Amino acid sequence: MSRHPFHPSDHEADVSRRRLLRLGAAGAVAGLAAGCAAPGAAQSADREAQAWAAANIPDQTGRRLLITGGNGYPREDRSGLGYQAALALVRKGADVTIASRDANKGAEAVRLIRAAVPGARVRFDTLDLTSLDQVKAYAARWRSSGERLDALINNAGVMGRRTRETTLGGHERVFATNVMGPFVLTSELMPLLRQGRAPRVVWVASGRIGRLALTDLQFERDYDYALAYDRSKLGVLLVAQEVQRRSEAAGWGVASMACHPGVARTFLVPDGPGMDSAEGFRQRALPMMFGPAARGALSHLYAGASTDARGGGYYGPAALIAGSPEEVEVPALARNEADAGRLWGALEGLCGTAFA
Repeated sequence: MSRHPFHPSDHEADVSRRRLLRLGAAGAVAGLAAGCAAPGAAQSADREAQAWAAANIPDQTGRRLLITGGNGYPREDRSGLGYQAALALVRKGADVTIASRDANKGAEAVRLIRAAVPGARVRFDTLDLTSLDQVKAYAARWRSSGERLDALINNAGVMGRRTRETTLGGHERVFATNVMGPFVLTSELMPLLRQGRAPRVVWVASGRIGRLALTDLQFERDYDYALAYDRSKLGVLLVAQEVQRRSEAAGWGVASMACHPGVARTFLVPDGPGMDSAEGFRQRALPMMFGPAARGALSHLYAGASTDARGGGYYGPAALIAGSPEEVEVPALARNEADAGRLWGALEGLCGTAFA
């Protein structure tokens, strides 16, 4: 049977970083070569005049937020998106916990935030998202602490290395970190979030996605580091949309939304495939495309704090790879409710958890 022209093949549906950066690089080079204003410059100027920035974050005093990752304090010309989001939210009075695997980096991140913001309410917790038992125990401590939780930003994420790696639990590392861990954490914290003030969950996706192989979520048959990342980010979007649907249907009162940072100078590539990979080569060859992490984190901040952000929304840079955050279209693959339902069921089985 022939494929409908509007139903892409699996290969066509994989929106890889290679293609994204190739398109962006072509535009950047063309603009530099032209040396003049591009068509529509007046509209761009108007958009910049209305740009949303960290200064627009409403007062966060009294709000309690948890950000996974967040220990990527500035080193050389790079920084982490979660660190920059935590810094900006603390500046607005939020009480922020950053949670990640590396206790030493976490302690240094907290030290730097406190140095930049005297009186900052910020702390670090150790959390390895690839250990589902640890995630469940961590959430249980939150639930028993008596503390409120108003927002969860599922920021932590990795890109695969050249060869397939598995966690101690036997799961493929990228899928476990980017999808399974956040799914469990959100599920286990949902009772606490439901009691929060204007509660929301933010899922950090990417401008690149790839069609999920629901029969091979763990990449046991044909591992590819870039495709593993792309597919995991579609998984993130599918879960974000499904949580919103279930929240509305069951009356949880928790808004679920997603964001993506565009292209930023973070530790994703150095800590993943390495700077000698195709992704690393592009970062070296086209440094002007990779903006500061503080700019990329604006999408996190808009989704996590703006009063205009809504459940089911997807927020990213206006120009795809850079720019002020705005609501962007949820990709068609991420709007597939049947795929979301199948992925949800698979995750419940793999993770041994259920939302309530």
